[in-house]
Amino acid sequence: MRLSVAGFVLSIFVALSAAGAVVPAGTTVEIRLKTKMASNASKVKDPVEALIIRPVMVNGELLIAAGSTLSGEITDVKKAGESGQAELGFNLTKLTPAAGGKSSKVSMVLKKVDNARETVNDKGTIVGIIGSDTISSRMDQGIARVAERYKGLADLLGTTKGAFVKQSDAEIVYVPGVEMSMELKSELPVATPPPAPVIPAIPNEDALVQMVQAQPYRTYAEKPPKPSDITSLMFLATEQRLDAAFHAAGWSTAAELTHDTAMETFRAIAESRGYKEAPMSILLLDGQKQMMVFQKQNNTFAMRHHLRIWKRPETFDGQTVWVCSATHDIGIEFSPQNRTFIHKIDTNIDAERAKIVSDLLLTGMVKGLSLVDRPEVPKHSQNATGDNLDTDGAMAVLLIE
Repeated sequence: MRLSVAGFVLSIFVALSAAGAVVPAGTTVEIRLKTKMASNASKVKDPVEALIIRPVMVNGELLIAAGSTLSGEITDVKKAGESGQAELGFNLTKLTPAAGGKSSKVSMVLKKVDNARETVNDKGTIVGIIGSDTISSRMDQGIARVAERYKGLADLLGTTKGAFVKQSDAEIVYVPGVEMSMELKSELPVATPPPAPVIPAIPNEDALVQMVQAQPYRTYAEKPPKPSDITSLMFLATEQRLDAAFHAAGWSTAAELTHDTAMETFRAIAESRGYKEAPMSILLLDGQKQMMVFQKQNNTFAMRHHLRIWKRPETFDGQTVWVCSATHDIGIEFSPQNRTFIHKIDTNIDAERAKIVSDLLLTGMVKGLSLVDRPEVPKHSQNATGDNLDTDGAMAVLLIE
């Protein structure tokens, strides 16, 4: 049985409109930066612009459309010192609807920067890392202690370390594409809600349900072989259009896992920085390795949105069929058992499914959308590294043209 496509679309992306509505204080607004900001380069009153990347809905009504823009200015800047922390604050005060029309004033506060090594304090100010706490700095501190007794050895260690690992940069630098969560500080009246976009259901429903439910849903780690991620999305598209859609949505491809990319991963961890082409481990579906991989990072390897895509042997209404597993890495730790660093994931994998659908809808390349129930998929399970996986079991199907 297929879940209500209308209900799925209404609950996550689209909605009926009602005049004279109000977005209450405390409502979360997801944004993507359009301008760069940096603690070592920005100045107070520099302009800031951001794109709203998910529709804002209240009681099933669409009140702010994705694609609307927010604008404001930098309010606080503090460079990182030798022992201090960088700080960066901004204020977004004007909302411009996606479809044009009259702008309105807004009062917002920053709550979270997605996949960031920095924190956000209760005033909405971004607070940078402490440079002396990074792995790179601790290595320098250890070499300094060695130098107290063995200068020659310390010089050798310092030269070796310098050749492979750089000093961590504690400045806050966010480029266009960085995503954040804002919160309304006061209610926002909406005189004329935006029109609800129409995303049709994928036709030939019975055949679609039959095909989706016949797909293998459990991936397996290659070494050692263990059950791992659960597939949660299907794409009907050419390889070229699928690749173009993810790049348009701000996702990056991942490099192949080799000795060199493994070393670059270590450097990224030691230097407390991002690595947007970071490799992914291999997962198998029906014994086949993933064919496409995408990820979305910020400035730390410890956190990233990432997904793997497999090409399936069948077609649907002339379209190539792809299935996808997706998880959100929210931390990293060293595993003595696996003798490597492993990511910890957000257990709610349905949230990652919704994020991907929302990102792709914003590109305008999605021409059909359905949600198909899969009763055989376990609602609670674990991946190959022991993290819990919680899901409603459904698969989102997107037609991309």
